[in-house]
Amino acid sequence: MDIKDRVIKIIAEQAVLEPSDVKMEHSLADLGIDSLGLVESIFSIEEAFDISVPFNANGPSEGDFDISSVASIVAAVEKLLKDQA
Repeated sequence: MDIKDRVIKIIAEQAVLEPSDVKMEHSLADLGIDSLGLVESIFSIEEAFDISVPFNANGPSEGDFDISSVASIVAAVEKLLKDQA
């Protein structure tokens, strides 16, 4: 399973959807994920990939981790993994 599929699976679980229902252009709000769900998704991503996500729950738009869409989250995780390598 590649990075994109793993991230989509995590987001789908949080949204109580099938991974096939999660599209790259969706925002988390489109999927019904609230701020608590977002934080839980971030924790799940950190655990799944053994990375530390630079995310501030008090100022989600201030960090370097773009959460505007599923595609941006996948890209941010890929960048973190590349930087860590």
